[in-house]
Amino acid sequence: MLRLTDIKLPLDHAPLALRQSVSSKLKIADGELLDVRIAKRSYDARQRDAILLIYTLDVSLRDEAAILARFDGDRHIAPAPDTNYCAVAKAPANLSLRPLVIGFGPCGLFAALILAQMGFRPIVLERGKAVRERTRDTWDLWRKRNLHPESNVQFGEGGAGTFSDGKLYSQIRDPQHRGRKVLREFAKAGAPQEILYVAKPHIGTFRLVSMIETMRKEIESLGGEVRFGQRVDDIHVQSDADGHRHVRGVVLADGSQIDADQVVLALGHSARDTFAMLHRRGVYVEAKPFSIGFRIEHPQSLIDRARFGAQAGHPVLGAADYKLVHHCKGDHSGRGRSVYSFCMCPGGTVVAATSEPGHVVTNGMSQYSRNERNANAAIVVGIEPADFAPFDASGSPLAGIALQRALERHAYVLGGENYNAPAQLVGDFVATRASTAIGKVTPSFQPGVSLVGLDSALPDYAIAAIREALPAFGRQLRGFDMHDAVLTAVETRTSSPIRIKRDETLQSLNTRGLYPAGEGAGYAGGILSAGVDGINVAEAVALSIVARRSRG
Repeated sequence: MLRLTDIKLPLDHAPLALRQSVSSKLKIADGELLDVRIAKRSYDARQRDAILLIYTLDVSLRDEAAILARFDGDRHIAPAPDTNYCAVAKAPANLSLRPLVIGFGPCGLFAALILAQMGFRPIVLERGKAVRERTRDTWDLWRKRNLHPESNVQFGEGGAGTFSDGKLYSQIRDPQHRGRKVLREFAKAGAPQEILYVAKPHIGTFRLVSMIETMRKEIESLGGEVRFGQRVDDIHVQSDADGHRHVRGVVLADGSQIDADQVVLALGHSARDTFAMLHRRGVYVEAKPFSIGFRIEHPQSLIDRARFGAQAGHPVLGAADYKLVHHCKGDHSGRGRSVYSFCMCPGGTVVAATSEPGHVVTNGMSQYSRNERNANAAIVVGIEPADFAPFDASGSPLAGIALQRALERHAYVLGGENYNAPAQLVGDFVATRASTAIGKVTPSFQPGVSLVGLDSALPDYAIAAIREALPAFGRQLRGFDMHDAVLTAVETRTSSPIRIKRDETLQSLNTRGLYPAGEGAGYAGGILSAGVDGINVAEAVALSIVARRSRG
């Protein structure tokens, strides 16, 4: 099978055009072409009146060797890569201590699934609830202002990605095609088959719920266990004669203990109490950069027209997304900082995403249909560990958490101390005046918003940077800086504020047997990259166990 890339066709091309384009490209008769499969489909909308679909195709031919020889040197024609997943190990018989996976978001899910498929019968410890109970608890905050600290957007089966757009794309390097394994497992669990070929696949929240349950059942059918309501409050660390530290198990919130020599830390970016415990226990942790800002909402129809022109609403294109960045140059405290859009959710809603009482946090969510009235995205400013000092001058690697908490508590106060989020119209924010009435864009945040001035919601440098960036974004995407667009505060959990550093074996730098993984440990950002990291760590755990057993 050969792979052909950069095949361009008009948006409304006929079905036979794919075969015809292959025959034309390769200069062969149609009878020489046995099969054509779409490996990837994207679009080029730079010319809105002539939008093109761009295909990567896997084709079977009667004489592939001759075609390769004829087109030697053409970078758009090559053998199709083997993207099938092969297990790296098989669990030994009579395994005395089973590996533990802490956390059951995308990273923990795939770490547990791969370990189970290799026969290692992992035990998953998830502090939150099963996904359907968790969904009810999350809606309890959105509808009735009742927060469940252990069962919410951040904690529970499926992780934070469950209440998102369900995006399944990433910019990570993936030479071993681990991402393909993630997509195939999702498709097997009930995701639409198009996720295997569209350039920016997504699932949406409702579909993710049933898919995650299906994948959990597979883990359990292979001998794994998923235990809910099991918060890890401590770890056992033992030092050998040479002073090397080794993890020997965990202690749960109820005081019970589980022995283990391999523990995967798939915590997610909001497990602040667990981060603090690991730091107290001497596990190497360092502060890392992340971003803070607001959510912005526009009519989805405005974004569609700005991106697609007359083709807005075309079923192949769907709801339009965007990706914007601005490097600040103005003479203000935000000079030199970058402002960018993040986690764009077409046709979605802004959701309450706090996990701590008396805090307000925003996030974005879409269903598979992406047919809600508004588009939303985070508009955020990059910050560095040096920016954390005003909130925690101790030099602790956890200082970024202090910054997050301070902004989230203040947002709670600005919103009225009832889990409303503070909000402001874009035009008023740019003009530095408080908003008094909603305009053409109705905020989607539940349980509600309170119109205020947002100047105190973020540090001065972030406010100044966003204030400069919004008109610049309007020049990049027509209408983006419309007066009635809504800013909702605050977005603080774009990524983990820490990194639990690991070595080339994917174990903690100073604690053997501890495998920091996924977004919370600072090694992923989003569902796909977290799933890939879960696979990589599962393989490292499996190889470590097999090597230890072979040494006797």
